[in-house]
Amino acid sequence: MNLPAGLVFPHTFVPWFRSVAPYIHAYRGKTFVVAMAGEGIAAGKLTAFVQDLAILHAMGIKLVFVHGFRPQVSEQLKAKGHPERFSHGVRITDAPALDAAQEAAGQLRFEIEAAFSQGLPNTPMANATVRVVSGNFLTARPVGIVDGVDFMHSGVVRRVDAVAIRHAIDSGAVVLLSPFGFSPTGEAFNLRMEDVATSTATALQADKLLFVTEQPGVRESPDDPDSEIDTELALADAERLIAGLPAPTQPTDVAFYLRYCIKACREGVERSHILPFAVDGALLQEVYTHDGIGTMVVDEKLESLREATSDDVGGILQLIEPFERDGTLVRRDRSEIERDIGNYTVIEHDGVIFGCAALYPYPEAGTAEMAALTISPAVQGQGDGERILKRVEQRAKSMGLKSLFVLTTRTMHWFIKRGFVQAEPEWLPEARKRKYNHDRRSQVLVKNLK
Repeated sequence: MNLPAGLVFPHTFVPWFRSVAPYIHAYRGKTFVVAMAGEGIAAGKLTAFVQDLAILHAMGIKLVFVHGFRPQVSEQLKAKGHPERFSHGVRITDAPALDAAQEAAGQLRFEIEAAFSQGLPNTPMANATVRVVSGNFLTARPVGIVDGVDFMHSGVVRRVDAVAIRHAIDSGAVVLLSPFGFSPTGEAFNLRMEDVATSTATALQADKLLFVTEQPGVRESPDDPDSEIDTELALADAERLIAGLPAPTQPTDVAFYLRYCIKACREGVERSHILPFAVDGALLQEVYTHDGIGTMVVDEKLESLREATSDDVGGILQLIEPFERDGTLVRRDRSEIERDIGNYTVIEHDGVIFGCAALYPYPEAGTAEMAALTISPAVQGQGDGERILKRVEQRAKSMGLKSLFVLTTRTMHWFIKRGFVQAEPEWLPEARKRKYNHDRRSQVLVKNLK
């Protein structure tokens, strides 16, 4: 049966739209720096991508759009019969290459502004009024001579005029940045798109930096092209990963964009993302769905989210005691927590533990129990429970487990909203089934780990 195009099913559309609403509320008024590799534009993805940016803009997000132009410059040089030269993964920009870069940047700016100006009926741009502002927001300096190689007109970002950019995006415009900067003497320098995006996000202290690239993200096993995408990397984990990778020279190298995400997070940008331009709507999926589609590097400097040590026993006891007293949690004595301390994950701030959870694996059944998920009432509602849940899920995945389950009497809805589904007590692994307390009538909730 052929269904009419555009047919909407209320039973799927309404729950989906409602699930998006929290992200619309959360990101309204936030600042995103979005960078798209020139390869994405060359692949014909610009129009759809701009439409998605317009949707973000309509949702109240303040946008800075940085475009790359590597293949466009290469095409211009090829047309002129001038060879390309690279060193250390950076283009050597001689006079012909600078001319080619200027031509490519001008053409791309024209195409991008045209794409933002579309307003045909029955398209996402209908009734949209998006103003694009560009200009000399970037001050640059030359790369100079590195290992005996003169990079000539290749440069690095020296300063970003954050005040002017902030004024433009606060007025409702989208700021467009080309990978060009100018010195105080008026010289033009060819910049790396990644450097421009990272420097701009840092200068603005943006809420998100998103790279839309050739890469699908960072895989859980970087050496295995068939492994799953790691949707969330803590900054410390990302630093450990990149330390074991070779220095990147190509955009397709795992460390190429990851190093910029790490740099941004170190300098105050809480979340940096790598996502693929090959997937239609990747930007929308990354921003408005729970798990996203690419890899997000998360800065956890404000709090320490980590596995517990024996020094944390007292703090965990103090945290969970009120919840044990009112019957929310099953009572645990100190010796039990000391015995199982390696199973606990905690959130600590200034030496105070205000969140915890324990993971008890059942490898023979391919599952694990998350127990004692607790957040201090003083900080509830700030997303810390979800952060702990994500970390516990990652721990379970690293053990090769396929599912995670909880037993709860009072917080069933919280877990259901985060992908858990109800199951019967008979579902439990045999070892856990024997310990199930039928008098408490705890609900069994299960989540499959992708």
